[in-house]
Amino acid sequence: MLLLTCLTTVLSTADTDAHSPYALPALRRHYRQAAHDEAASRHFHQLMSQYTADNALVLAYKAAAEAILAKHTGGLFDKLDRVKTAGRLFDHAVSLDPKHPEIRFLRFSIESNLPSFLGASKHVQEDKGLLVQTLLAHPRSGLDAEAFQAVRDYLVQGKHLSDEQAHRVRQLPI
Repeated sequence: MLLLTCLTTVLSTADTDAHSPYALPALRRHYRQAAHDEAASRHFHQLMSQYTADNALVLAYKAAAEAILAKHTGGLFDKLDRVKTAGRLFDHAVSLDPKHPEIRFLRFSIESNLPSFLGASKHVQEDKGLLVQTLLAHPRSGLDAEAFQAVRDYLVQGKHLSDEQAHRVRQLPI
């Protein structure tokens, strides 16, 4: 659940129309609800499956919706298919905006929680490296204070960093 709290606090722009179902505040709300409720995850997936444009951040949320729904999908093959679809969507989102920390954070948080036997966590180290570099560059990183704290807390509290990295990151001012 820490994952979802952190993900929903990372700030950037997605859709500038505040009334769009794909506006970032709406996506974060749906994402947060989907993590706790199967019906909400199905609703979020349905909404995101209708998205056909190429906004990299919205595509990353579409990938996350696919991955969340895998948790509530019945058969192993269906779960695996959803994870593969999420992976392709994440790859496309990253290809559109390779340095976007929120996209990388979404992908990292999903992949780092997948069972290793799936072989679907191939970007964890790369994404973690970019996220650590982003944190160390703060406040010139492009992350605002809230996003910085969310990423830092997720990486440190989730024990995704070495002791040395965690110590360095903890010392950084918000």
